Amino acid sequence: MEEKNLKILKEIHKGTVMGMNSISFVAEKLDDNELKDNLSFQYTQYGQVMDRVNKLYENYGEIPEEKNIMNKVMGWTGVQMNTINDKSPSKIAEIMIEGTTMGIIEGRKLINHEADQASKDVRDLLNNFVTFQENNVEQLKKFL
Repeated sequence: MEEKNLKILKEIHKGTVMGMNSISFVAEKLDDNELKDNLSFQYTQYGQVMDRVNKLYENYGEIPEEKNIMNKVMGWTGVQMNTINDKSPSKIAEIMIEGTTMGIIEGRKLINHEADQASKDVRDLLNNFVTFQENNVEQLKKFL
C-alpha cells in the first residue's frame, strides 16, 4: 500500500507544481481581470492541494521531489511560443484547459488502476484533485 500511496502522491505533486507553474507563466500575459482572478483562485487551490500532499508525504518520511529545472524551462518556453501571436483570454484559457486535461487523464488512470490499493486519505486526495481540475476546466471554458 505504501508504494501505491507514494506513486499517487508523486503524481498529484507533479500536477500541482505544473498547474502552479503554468498559472505563473501565463499570469504575466493577462490583461483580462476576470480570467486573472479565476487563475489566482486556482493557484491558491493548487497551493492547498500541495499542502495536503506534503502532509501525507510526512507519513512516509519522504519529501516530494522537486521538478526538474529543464521541465520548468520547457513549460515556460511552451507558453511563450503558444502566446507569441495571441495573448487573448481565449488563447490563455485554451492553453490552461489543455494542460489541465492532461492532469485529469493521469488522475483518472490512477483512480481506475491504482487507487483501490491506496489508503483512504490518499484516495480521497486524488479524487478531490481530479474533481478540482475538472471544475477548473469548466470555469475556463467560458473564456474560450
